[in-house]
Amino acid sequence: MRFISGNDIKLLRSGLEYFPALEQAIQNAASEIYLQAYIYEHDASGIRIGNALIEAAQRGVSVNILLDGFGSQYLPKRYVQTLRDAGIKLMFYRPKISPWTLKKNRLRRLHSKVTVVDGTIAFVGGINIIDDNNSPNQIPPRIDYAVRIEGNLLPAISASVHKLWRRMQLMHLHSLYVPPIKEFHHKYHGTSNIKAAFVIRDNILHRHDIENAYLRAIRTANSEILIANAYFIPGRKFRKALIEAAKRGIKVRLLLQGRKEYFLMFATHAFYNEFLNNGIEIYEYRKSFMHSKVAVIDTFWTTIGSSNIDPFSLLLAREANIIIQDKTFATELHTDIESLIQDGGVKITPQEWVKASIIKRVASWIAYGAVRLFLGVIGHKQEH
Repeated sequence: MRFISGNDIKLLRSGLEYFPALEQAIQNAASEIYLQAYIYEHDASGIRIGNALIEAAQRGVSVNILLDGFGSQYLPKRYVQTLRDAGIKLMFYRPKISPWTLKKNRLRRLHSKVTVVDGTIAFVGGINIIDDNNSPNQIPPRIDYAVRIEGNLLPAISASVHKLWRRMQLMHLHSLYVPPIKEFHHKYHGTSNIKAAFVIRDNILHRHDIENAYLRAIRTANSEILIANAYFIPGRKFRKALIEAAKRGIKVRLLLQGRKEYFLMFATHAFYNEFLNNGIEIYEYRKSFMHSKVAVIDTFWTTIGSSNIDPFSLLLAREANIIIQDKTFATELHTDIESLIQDGGVKITPQEWVKASIIKRVASWIAYGAVRLFLGVIGHKQEH
């Protein structure tokens, strides 16, 4: 992981701030656009961004979209064809889906949400192309984060999206001609000098990069660890690092999803007793659906991206996070998470958890056992 200085990074809160910024960047594109997403929905936000992409393609911009075959399986075929007819090159990452197989190659998904425009502006975060109010069986709006980046980190981000696109072309033998990668010599002239790193997780050379970045920051924390994560099923190393931090006097707080989307999410509860007994504070966000994957440590180190802290993100999915070392940015994100805790967060105390329904506690261990069994079946050793 390499930190690069000379970046301007803007925090974007949920789709309300993300989609206008993304739309503007697409409208101003002059040469090329690469967009990666897990979910692309044909709703108000999806159509809005789609229209901007279509207009860009029609004025000669090379528009390249890579969507996950599972996450975007319900995108109407007629809309996919509309995008392609407009000149947009669109591929699906691992389009073969089978509910009857647990083969690892079928379970490895494109979960990253990255867009690069002209090699000069990038968006990285946890926000899919889906409306904040599009939350089936949940109370909207969805809470999530992304960042808009300009500066010296762009070549690394741009190279990553180009490389994945080329690889997918070769794997699927697509005849989607893309001109040779252009060397953008854009020089950043901004006044901001934020230091940041672009960290990915794949199944080749970067299997543990995001998890290791978290662990290094947690183990060297001096005052506070604040994590807001929607799907939180940490492995042994991660749990141990958090508990050891709490034992040495670090204030450790977790803001977790209080509205369960599916049964396996109850596996998070399996660790409540251990965390609470070691002084870790747990809050559940119950006001609406929280999709965040962010953290702030010592009000200096922050990360925003697509990676949950669970075995599926850390062992299977292709992820992308930005790690930022900047006090001003960290303070802004810290303040925002604090506001979520105050307005929508419910604190779980050791006393309350002990009194929790025995059925709820048993369900948590059944769910956690199911997660471990699942990982065992697909052949992963339990190293975490």
